[in-house]
Amino acid sequence: MSLLKRIEQGQGGPGGGQPGDDKSRPVSLQARRVVPPGVAAQKDTYSDLKNRVQTRLLAELDPTMDVTKISEVRNTIQELFEQVLAEENIVLSRPERLRLFDQISAEILGFGPLEPLLLDDTVTEVMVNGAKNIYVERSGKIQRVAVSFESNEHVMRIIERIVAPLGRRIDESSPYVDARLPDGSRVNAVIPPISLVGPVLTIRKFSRNPITIEQLIAFGSLTPESLQFMKACVESRLNMVISGGTGSGKTTLLNILSQFIPGDERIVTVENAAELQLRQEHVVTLESRPPNIEGRGEVTIRQLVINCLRMRPDRIIVGEIRDEAALDMLQAMNTGHDGSMTTAHSNSPRDTVARLETMVMMAGMDLPIKAIREQISAAVDVVVHQERMRDGTRKVTNVTEVSGMEGDVITMTDIFVFEQTGFEGGKVVGRLRPTGLRPKFMEKIEASGIHLPPSIFGIGERRRY
Repeated sequence: MSLLKRIEQGQGGPGGGQPGDDKSRPVSLQARRVVPPGVAAQKDTYSDLKNRVQTRLLAELDPTMDVTKISEVRNTIQELFEQVLAEENIVLSRPERLRLFDQISAEILGFGPLEPLLLDDTVTEVMVNGAKNIYVERSGKIQRVAVSFESNEHVMRIIERIVAPLGRRIDESSPYVDARLPDGSRVNAVIPPISLVGPVLTIRKFSRNPITIEQLIAFGSLTPESLQFMKACVESRLNMVISGGTGSGKTTLLNILSQFIPGDERIVTVENAAELQLRQEHVVTLESRPPNIEGRGEVTIRQLVINCLRMRPDRIIVGEIRDEAALDMLQAMNTGHDGSMTTAHSNSPRDTVARLETMVMMAGMDLPIKAIREQISAAVDVVVHQERMRDGTRKVTNVTEVSGMEGDVITMTDIFVFEQTGFEGGKVVGRLRPTGLRPKFMEKIEASGIHLPPSIFGIGERRRY
């Protein structure tokens, strides 16, 4: 085991004793330094050395350097790093030197101890519960990792580095914030006094290589038949709501479905933190803004939805509807902006409609419930519901048509429903099956020149699963 490794773990040197014994104290790195005669060697820990070298590097780096040129900055840091080690007569083995440089580079250019987790493609979520407790999600399952920060102040420095370039702030007067990383990953931070365990950081990672349609089918998230149906819905400009719980894959599915929007249409997206990855050329991205330190300057999702109506959009895509902006989104869908899409948190398609009702009431317009339901039934054509299963997989469980009104009740018809047939080897076994019913809006799909075979809906032939 290397000397730095033993120091980090609090182990002694070759003659180390038991805990509590003087001999069990960490060996000083000064033992490996060339110390001038008559000068007492101080007992550094690895953290002390790292902090000292890092402090000197920050003091000597040119503050006007363009940090977006990562390779150039990294080379400059390496030159200064070697210079500092030589000036302080610090002797390290090659692996120890490389490890120290990587950690200091991550502190200056990246996100400190989180850097290797963010580079790990198997990690889909990173959860920091204070300085010493860090968890990740892999394959839908949460597990603790052997990574930690030096202190709560260290966590705060990383949070500040994330939010500062976005014009966001986090302090005692505004103790929580939504932000994003340069790659689009979603970030939420909560600090004391709201959090009682220290700074809490949650990062929903976005894959550097976006998930493809073929992968979703291979994962069993949906079937070729259901995808062909949803593709026809997008191309024929039907209004869609993608619903599901937290982490169920709503945004991923919205990104997939947005690929079917024709390239000659003008798309305006509205989000709290920009994370949609649309491939079209003509896309305008709007992002909400929290109030400044004086409590002014806030720009809400609702204000952006109202504003984007003046921007001549062919389609409006709202990253997530969670408040009174639902009223304006429904009005947009009902006033010529067909083919609009959004996501919403809910437990089922029926619950999605109920949540839309509640969010419209939050607008304070004092509308009768029947008028609200008529707005919803006229605006929304399809609800695609997604769930995270017990085994951590994400699957589309319902593709449901909002078919109209019967009295005061919104009527809905399932076109595809996930049918679970078992639970084997820790995995959910099942398939998204057609119900055998054709939606009422088939005329609109066919008017767009799209003809879906009856077999997609399980009609006209015996299907084998």
